[in-house]
Amino acid sequence: MKRVCFLVNPISGGKDKSGILAAVRKHLDGSLYSAEFVQTERAGQAEELARTCQADIVVAVGGDGTVSEVARGLLGTGKTLGIIPCGSGDGLALHLGISRNPVKAVQTLNEGCVAPIDAATLNGRPFFCTAGMGLDAQVSLDFARSTQRGLARYISLAWEEWKHHPGEEYTIRGADGESWSGKAVFITVANANQWGNQARIAPMASLQDGLLDVIVVRPFHTLEIPDMAARLMAGQATTSRHILHFSGPAFQIGRKQGGAVHCDGDPFEAGTEFTLQVHPGALPVLVPQSHLRKI
Repeated sequence: MKRVCFLVNPISGGKDKSGILAAVRKHLDGSLYSAEFVQTERAGQAEELARTCQADIVVAVGGDGTVSEVARGLLGTGKTLGIIPCGSGDGLALHLGISRNPVKAVQTLNEGCVAPIDAATLNGRPFFCTAGMGLDAQVSLDFARSTQRGLARYISLAWEEWKHHPGEEYTIRGADGESWSGKAVFITVANANQWGNQARIAPMASLQDGLLDVIVVRPFHTLEIPDMAARLMAGQATTSRHILHFSGPAFQIGRKQGGAVHCDGDPFEAGTEFTLQVHPGALPVLVPQSHLRKI
């Protein structure tokens, strides 16, 4: 019997977790697992608990931030990551085919199918879904600093930033010697294929190919936002003439001024030079049996 520790973020996604946890307790196969449940109380605690807990499998019950924290804590420990997604975006879980329905997510745990996925680092900081810089990172940072919450506030901040964000000059250098310089509204470095909610900014991305996909979004007109959004949700973002795509195991990205950056949606201030690298097969994850060949 394997030991499984559920690390529960009580505030992720603004959702009450009592019904989710009741479903987990009801449907988890007790003949396979001995379970304990721990509720986190502060940012960063999930990473510490994942690293130190005595368990074979550590399940993140929360959104992308919780999943990223738990995954960081598991790197190098040999423990396996499980996910019960209940956040606002759930990007990594959706790429992996893990259902937002808690009963179906528990079924993934019961199936016990483990797949190794790539991790990535930005200046040594691990991420698993996407990292980025530019407009989206700045909006995330503004939102994190705001005293107001909710989607309406996020949209308001994004609109204000869009109106005053002409783009920045970047230089990208790949491990193969390929380079590009120019202006971008934002740059996303994708390990997984999406930001969350099936907004697939890098539809070609795989979590098992040993590669990062760098998506450069060059300046475009406000009137083109609906078209860009439609392409994004249809998994066709890279068909836009405003988007460039580079793929490789490592990149150097430079910009002229410091500013906002994010790793898995967690924003912070950073400088002008970034080293990005993939770490193949670094993290074992429980995935749906039906999705094993699609990650």
